[in-house]
Amino acid sequence: MKLPRIILVTGTDTGVGKTITTAAFAAALKQRGCSVAVYKPCQSGNVDGDSDCAEVVRLAGPLTAEAGIVLEQPLAPVPAAACDEVVLPQLASHARRIRALANTHDHVLVEGAGGVLVELDHDGGTLADLGTLLGDSAGFAVVARPSLGTLNHTALTLEALDRRGLPVVGVVLGSWPAVPGAVERSNRATISGWPVPLLGAIRQEAAGMDPGVFREHAASWLAGVPA
Repeated sequence: MKLPRIILVTGTDTGVGKTITTAAFAAALKQRGCSVAVYKPCQSGNVDGDSDCAEVVRLAGPLTAEAGIVLEQPLAPVPAAACDEVVLPQLASHARRIRALANTHDHVLVEGAGGVLVELDHDGGTLADLGTLLGDSAGFAVVARPSLGTLNHTALTLEALDRRGLPVVGVVLGSWPAVPGAVERSNRATISGWPVPLLGAIRQEAAGMDPGVFREHAASWLAGVPA
């Protein structure tokens, strides 16, 4: 499929590498000469002032990066909002802002919180529901672990998106080890044989790289991303 203007980056779990993958997408798209914006509907775990948006900018270079709401506790958005005693924006509010960014940028990368069915507002709205609101201009990139158990987790995520009729750009393996073992190699080979494209794998040490080196290699990690 052609790369959509809006790419929703989701994961099979928390901590699979969504932020680093989002940064790699941004860097690779910028290398193609595209203007890129990043939007994070709900940023939680912001106790020390560090945000995923700031990390994307640090690694990918200057770009528009915004969070819909920032929460302190490292929890899913709804319980984190309860701890902070704040009201979460509704999905429609996020969709409006994403569309506005898409009107002024070639691509908007939307980084989810946890997995695709984690609730982002008080009405039970999820990233999958946000994809439905955004319509034909949006598609999903699924970030998965390369380790044991990933085949089931990835298949479940893809099935959830397919049942909702939501397009998937492809799968990215996050935290790919410098020396992959038999499990990682087998999982990569299996996923590469699925109908959904394997877009690439992000090096495990990518977050610790010098930003210039990160940007230089980002496109090669995501060699399967369509034009």
